[in-house]
Amino acid sequence: MMRSEHRGRRPAAAVAGAVLCAVLAAGCGIRTTSVPVDAGPAPSRVPCAMTAQDGTAQPRQVIPVEVYLVCAAQLVTVDRTLQVQGTKPDRLGVAVALLDELRRKPTGPEQRAGFSTDVPSELRVTGPRAGDPKGALRLSRQPEDLQPEALAQIVCTYTESEELVQNGPVLLGGPGDYAPRGYLCTAETKARPKAAPTLGAVRLS
Repeated sequence: MMRSEHRGRRPAAAVAGAVLCAVLAAGCGIRTTSVPVDAGPAPSRVPCAMTAQDGTAQPRQVIPVEVYLVCAAQLVTVDRTLQVQGTKPDRLGVAVALLDELRRKPTGPEQRAGFSTDVPSELRVTGPRAGDPKGALRLSRQPEDLQPEALAQIVCTYTESEELVQNGPVLLGGPGDYAPRGYLCTAETKARPKAAPTLGAVRLS
């Protein structure tokens, strides 16, 4: 009699245990399923952060400069800032940035003050060719073919840039086969830029 009672209690206990597990699972928000589920590895504790990508842009350096514009038939400096790549300015990059400033139309306040520029908007500058003197720059037009004021603006802006010239002439050439020439910016160049387009120019030996 005792054995039959024990046999009857075991199935009942098993059913009760299964019901209890189902209730606990439902209370935790877990849906029961008869299909095995692979939830993957445990979530990482590393915070969401992007690693640096290869080829990211180099930091830009801001350089205060002075460029020469035309005002009252003379050359007068205006303050500008250049943004160049890297911590050490690239010489050609500075030459390009300065020419961009000279080609750009003066700002509203500059125009109202009487400033203008004669540097052509399509003018470009590149580095030296094979056989050119070290530090030479090549314009997309022959320097002597430019308007006198435009050439004077370029020469004075370049010669007074510490990144381009150190106490000497700026070496300018054009797209032709002519050798570059050394151009100096003098007080007379600034005072009378239209008088002589190559004032202060010296041929290189």
